[in-house]
Order: sequence, then C-alpha cells, then structure tokens
Amino acid sequence: MHFDNLEALGWTASLEASFAEDRSRGLEPGRVVARDRDLYHLACPAAGPGRPPERTDRALRAVLAGRMLHAAGSKEELPVVGDWVAAAIRPQEERATIHHLLPRRTALVRKAAGIETLPQVLAANVDVVYLVTSLNQDLNLRRIERTLSVIWESGAQPVLILNKADLSSDPFPLLAQARAVAIGVGVHAISALEGSGMGPFAIDLTVGRTAVLIGSSGVGKSTIINRLLGEDLLTVRELREHDGRGRHTTTRGELVALPGGGMLIDTPGLRVIGLWSDEKGFESVFPDIEALAARCRFRDCRHSTEPGCAVRVAVEGGDLDPDRLRSYQKLERELSFIARRQDQRSRIQEERLWRKRALEMRQRRRIEGR
Repeated sequence: MHFDNLEALGWTASLEASFAEDRSRGLEPGRVVARDRDLYHLACPAAGPGRPPERTDRALRAVLAGRMLHAAGSKEELPVVGDWVAAAIRPQEERATIHHLLPRRTALVRKAAGIETLPQVLAANVDVVYLVTSLNQDLNLRRIERTLSVIWESGAQPVLILNKADLSSDPFPLLAQARAVAIGVGVHAISALEGSGMGPFAIDLTVGRTAVLIGSSGVGKSTIINRLLGEDLLTVRELREHDGRGRHTTTRGELVALPGGGMLIDTPGLRVIGLWSDEKGFESVFPDIEALAARCRFRDCRHSTEPGCAVRVAVEGGDLDPDRLRSYQKLERELSFIARRQDQRSRIQEERLWRKRALEMRQRRRIEGR
C-alpha cells in the first residue's frame, strides 16, 4: 500500500475543514512518518503521484520553519511521529518546510527521562496503543499497570500483547495474571515468530487507522511489524540464550503502512515509563480499588491504618492482591509529586514571562525617551 491519498493516512473531514486557511496560504497537509533529530520525513500526497510510498527514505525531507521553532515553548509543541503538519512543499527538491502543527487528536505522553519534570510525546494521533511484553518469567505486572495508566491518559485504546507464547510451556497462568491487572483491556497471547494469534491486529488496523507499539527492548516489536508486513523490513538478530530477547534495537520512531490498509508506529524500547497525567488514566487502571475506596469511611482514606477502610478489608479477606494495592499507592504518590512539580514549573514560567514583558516595556520607554 502506498501513502497516495490523505484518507489512507488518516486524514479526516474535521481536519480538512480546519485546513482551509492553510490551503489559502499555499500550504499542504503532511504526516510525520519518521524523525531524525531536526530532520523530519513527511508523507505528503500533494508532492506528486506515487510519492511517498511506504518507505520513509523516499518521503519528503522537512525542517521546521524558524518562526515555528522560535515560538515553541517546549519540546512537546514540536512534531513527533504521527503528527499532522502544515508544510510548504518543494516536490522537485523532495523537500518541505513545516510551518505549524495541527491539533492532536490523541497523544501518548510520558515524563521524560532525567531529573527534570518535563513531558515527552512518544506518538500522536493514534487509535490503538499495543503494549508489548514477553510471555515468560520477565512478565512484570507492576510495569503493565504503570504503562496502562499512561496509555489510558493518551485518549487511545490500550491493548496488551503477550508475545513469544511459543517459548512458554504453559502460558495460561501468566495470561490469567495479566488479565487480572489489565481490567477493561484486550489481552492477547501471540507468537510473532510463528505467526500465531495475530488476528487482533487485522481487526484493529483497518484503512486510515493508526496504532503504536510500545514496550521494553527485546520483546519482539520489530518481529511483529515484519510479520504484519510480510517481509523483513526491520532486521532482527537471533535471540539471546540467557533471556530470550531479540537483539534488534529501534533507534527512532517510524510509521509504516500495512498491506491491510492500517498504519503502525514502531518505537524505541522504553526502559522507564514515567507518569505524566492527571488521575483519569490512573483511575482507569484501578477501577476495582476505586470502587472499594468509594466505600471507605473517610473520603481522604490512604488505605493504610484508617478505621473503616474497605480497601484494607478486601486485602485481609483475600479479595484484593496486596501487591496491587501497593502499586496503586506508589503510583498515586508519584502522580501527586508530578502535579506539585508541574505547578512549580508553571509558576516559574509565568514569572519569567512577566519579567520578560517588564524588561521589554522598560526598553520601549527608554527608546521613546519617557
């Protein structure tokens, strides 16, 4: 399949309606299919017949307009893979200049790695987020809960993919554990290597729909994409014997077109998935605990030593896994910390803005001789 029309890329009537002014300025819509630092690769059907196909090395190469780069207040305001942009294209040169970012329908955001409290957008305008993990001894239920919180907050539909089922002699106990923490989420055991259990992808990825694969390095994301493409677009080396992990390392996000009409974004492996959200995504991951908490005697119950705590009663009665409660409390504390840091950051930015305005006013008065 080729990216030869906007609809195949996921362009909608609402996007078209909002693009009238951009068209009057001679700009064209394009979708970011890859990014290499300051260089973007755009799928832009207006560039000419048959351009660009599903290979990003033949997409238009694009850079940000200086005004856009200067106006961006933070990195989250810059395009990422999956974004729609308004661009001035130069088909003969196979180049383009991005002038502004179109509103995102969904955005997968985590706290950026490092000590600073900053967001990092992993992918934009996706319909489905596939959380991929290995169906083996490395299955981490607490990491699944954490990542699902981020996915729910994005506005996209999460799906849990348990890959490498062929390496497990009895996958059902692990499958049951995963389903117990992924409430309201489709959970599927597959073997991308053997091609078994791949049906859910065909159902989710119809024409115009976009999904993204996220997960730790070595869980088989690239093998899944190769299986869906029917060819080895992404090179995957042999599994390591000591942990069963693949050796391919994705170094950038990339959107590829699938034969069935959908699109899939591959992402680099995530070692850390920091929360960056309000309580919406968090509550979606723990509806069982939220329902119990509503029956606690005190509205601000911390589910520790307070009397009349329905959550503690459920734990003591064996109806709630104590590890799940500890995960709930840990993520709740992390969200509170992030919220405080975000408030502090907002105050600092506002103070800087007012100082800048005051300085500009003083300079203007000095020039005018007042």
